Amino acid sequence: MKCTIYLEYCRHEIVGVVTEVGCKVEKFKVGDKVGVGCLVGACHSCESCSDHLENYCSKLILTYNMPNHDGTRTYGGYSDTMVAPERYVVRIPDNLPLAAVAPLLCAGITVYSPLKYFGFTQPGTHIGIVGLGGLGHVGVKFAKAFGVKVTLISTSPSKKKEAIGHLGADSFLVSRDPEQMQAALGTMDGILDTVSAIHPLLPLLGLLKNNGKLILLGVPEKPHELPAFSLITGRKTVAGSGIGGMKETQEMLDFAAKHNVTADIEVVPMDYVNTALERLAKADVRYQFVIDIGNTLSATKP
Repeated sequence: MKCTIYLEYCRHEIVGVVTEVGCKVEKFKVGDKVGVGCLVGACHSCESCSDHLENYCSKLILTYNMPNHDGTRTYGGYSDTMVAPERYVVRIPDNLPLAAVAPLLCAGITVYSPLKYFGFTQPGTHIGIVGLGGLGHVGVKFAKAFGVKVTLISTSPSKKKEAIGHLGADSFLVSRDPEQMQAALGTMDGILDTVSAIHPLLPLLGLLKNNGKLILLGVPEKPHELPAFSLITGRKTVAGSGIGGMKETQEMLDFAAKHNVTADIEVVPMDYVNTALERLAKADVRYQFVIDIGNTLSATKP
């Protein structure tokens, strides 16, 4: 299956239009809007694969920089075409714009999956989302689409207007403000922690009700310190979650189409990449760059 490409900056969130299909492809045809996320292969015989959780297969093949079944390496989407197995291609609903849907193939499924699995979509649920970045902003959008109460937790008071006014969070909590944190103790059923920088978990555990769950989505360079006493006294849980299987990824896209959930993006050409990296280092993007590879390469061809 070949398609022209938009590419989210992480190189594994690829969307485009099908230009060619193999003779055994049944689900897609030329002209379909499709996407390829973080995975392009797995063993297809283990329990995880049987449960449509290819993302947890011990032999999964990521979309970039991993050995493929034939011994070659995967290179992601830095090209005007990409060939992928049908199982790892998802259909993009017609009402979703290609560029703004690209980040959902990683960030979107990364927040959607734990919201569903850990029961954070039930009416009356109150969840916190730590961090307002590429993951956090779509986390707020999906959680609100499910109809639950959302508190955005951030170290930056300046993000309050964006969180509530633009993204629709119900409340905003400054994690460096002791009075605000004290007032919010024991008020949340669950928390999605999207932050990859080193930060203490103890204050977040204090925000949970008894039986509450703290779900780690970010990956800090050093291990977290886990305060056992805070877990024991409230029967609280700390867990992790990573993207989702192909079935759930398609489910996420269909849900996004129904509720008009997309990522906030800035589309850039390939020759802007170095500048984009400099801006990323300064957190100067709301909230993800998307590289328009198809049109960039087309413009350079004679």
